[in-house]
Amino acid sequence: MAMQTGGDRDEPVTGINVTPLVDVCLVLVIIFMVTAPILNQSTLSVDLPKAKTKEGEEKSNVTITITKDKRWAVNEQEIAADEIEKVLPARIRQTPDKLVVIKADQEALHGELLSAMRAAKNAGAKSITIATVQK
Repeated sequence: MAMQTGGDRDEPVTGINVTPLVDVCLVLVIIFMVTAPILNQSTLSVDLPKAKTKEGEEKSNVTITITKDKRWAVNEQEIAADEIEKVLPARIRQTPDKLVVIKADQEALHGELLSAMRAAKNAGAKSITIATVQK
């Protein structure tokens, strides 16, 4: 049975035109592809050290950001350095992998990095990773 188009017939339409649906879906995919990198940008700008490393696996994690002028952020929310001990345990409990990623500026003091590592360990982190960029 072939579907006939046109004419003066009062037959019901038995086919669905999916072209508009496909067009809308493709536009949504493009919008998500453009906006996803914007949502991933950090509130604090850091210049990560360069290292020859292996790419990390995608896991749920808690991110601690430390700038060279001693500003701190946990999961893109800026906090005071002395609040890290209060904020970090609750954030780590919310992640199943209990992974902490420390993004420290290459000009940040190593004492700040050690404080972040100590706070993560005391808060119950199972593993701690220091973020770098590939050489």
